[in-house]
Amino acid sequence: MNMLDDEDDQSFHATSDGYSHLSDVEWDAVERKGSTMGIHAVSVMLEALNRDAQHATIAKFIQNELDAEREKQQADAGGSMHSRRPETLKIDISKYRGVEEDSLLRWFVELDDAIRARRIDDGDMQVAFAQSNLAGRAKTWALGLKLHDPYAFGSLEVFKSRLRQTFEPPRAEFRARTDLLKLKQGERDVHAYAQHIRHLTSCISSNPVDEHTLVSVFMQGLADGPVKTHLLRLN
Repeated sequence: MNMLDDEDDQSFHATSDGYSHLSDVEWDAVERKGSTMGIHAVSVMLEALNRDAQHATIAKFIQNELDAEREKQQADAGGSMHSRRPETLKIDISKYRGVEEDSLLRWFVELDDAIRARRIDDGDMQVAFAQSNLAGRAKTWALGLKLHDPYAFGSLEVFKSRLRQTFEPPRAEFRARTDLLKLKQGERDVHAYAQHIRHLTSCISSNPVDEHTLVSVFMQGLADGPVKTHLLRLN
């Protein structure tokens, strides 16, 4: 039964039967008010008001409930937007070992792509991520510097610069260019041969090899056979 009772004073209570002029919606609101204010307080309030005042008071209470619910939904929505992390893509990159076979420039490209995809914005975290992808003597070199000076790499750009100065001397590009110009297919298949040309090309950044030279290098180093014959016919 819809009823508001004062548990401490059984002689004083309010029931929906005594307020037949209130709609079901209004009486439900009265009961909700009783659960927050206390049953006795609501009963006293109803007794003290005439019918018009009762309707107005209950309407105001219902409006307050709606406003509070709307504010809560807006706060929840705002909180979820702030707490929702941007989507990230976990990209793994190759380890840079600091050996002649590794292209530092190519590794830098992989590193920058991974940092953007993972949305690593903090400078210290960028350096830490870069260091985590070192191996061999490059890793030993970085650890040695950090042990001597914990702030050796103040930013990702400083880290790259010091890595470049140590492992990518000017002779490296000259060596890559020399290897490219004399490259032969040998025992490689055509795909592996083309990949090796791309690798050597990626090691040359200060004065990139133009496309015409690359085509000439590729054709000159290509082994005699059906593939070379077909390409020569196309030309």
